[in-house]
Amino acid sequence: MTLSTRRLGKTGFQTTSIGFGAWAIGGTWGEVTEAEAKATLHAALDAGVTFIDTADVYGDGRSERIIAAVLAEGGHSTPRPFVATKAGRRLNPHVAEGYSLANLEAFIDRSRANLQMECLDLVQLHCPPTSVYAGPAIYDAMDSLKAKGKIAAYGVSVEKISEAMEAIRHPAVASVQIIYNLFRQRPADEFFAAAKAADVAVIARVPLASGLLTGKMSATSTFAPDDHRSFNRNGEAFDKGETFSGVPYDVALAAVEELRALVPAGATMAAFALRWILMQDAVSVVIPGAKSPAQSQANVLADSLPALSPATLDAAREVYARLIAPHVAHLW
Repeated sequence: MTLSTRRLGKTGFQTTSIGFGAWAIGGTWGEVTEAEAKATLHAALDAGVTFIDTADVYGDGRSERIIAAVLAEGGHSTPRPFVATKAGRRLNPHVAEGYSLANLEAFIDRSRANLQMECLDLVQLHCPPTSVYAGPAIYDAMDSLKAKGKIAAYGVSVEKISEAMEAIRHPAVASVQIIYNLFRQRPADEFFAAAKAADVAVIARVPLASGLLTGKMSATSTFAPDDHRSFNRNGEAFDKGETFSGVPYDVALAAVEELRALVPAGATMAAFALRWILMQDAVSVVIPGAKSPAQSQANVLADSLPALSPATLDAAREVYARLIAPHVAHLW
């Protein structure tokens, strides 16, 4: 199976439209053994995926080290994938003042060691405090690390559309990672056109709303104590929008039931949800996570689904506007 590709903004890299989000193989999604994690990533690469997204705090570097090990093992028909990581959340306390050149260089050096890469493909500032985006000090620091040959490109991972809009004012910002899914539709209204005009890659994260948009969850679903879906429902550990896209669980389940009727015959709800994201040509890559080889293989099926009809898109928009937007649209 040959996956379709899209241009990753001003990096010029051609990436598969379906990438691999490596948070779950690092931690805070319940237990995943190292063998399971490696097999999961191998399955994605065997399916043709050429983009991996990780962060230095996923399992305190575990995710990065697993990626390095899998790439060293090789055996895939595709060229070495593009690897994007993130830096900044190792700060404790996580405050704007911590985003200094010295701290970022130390974090990046650690990621270079973890990933076994002299020059990192892409480093994203990992949802820093809002004031950091205004710069210019942060962009000067990243430019310096790029000039040293430690990073090839840099971007930002954001919580808010306003942060994304500020970041793309700075010409060296190559990418913006943002939550975009059937439950978080505002980026298409307020950000995507600006990103496209600036030739900035859009990396769509949390595409399945922490698993809700697989259609497999219910009111009786349970999650392990070390799974953020247990401990971060109200933002106890980090922004609550990262868990179930910030939508109250019961409301989300009701919306899923209405969306289920829109899923094309023969397709899974997860594939439908990913295909919905890819209807936006401003999106460079969507990064669903996986905890098993079967999930990796299922994610890429979205690439082969036909385009969704205007009627389907309108119906999905109506469900969002009626049930979901009142809970999330004003927050991010």
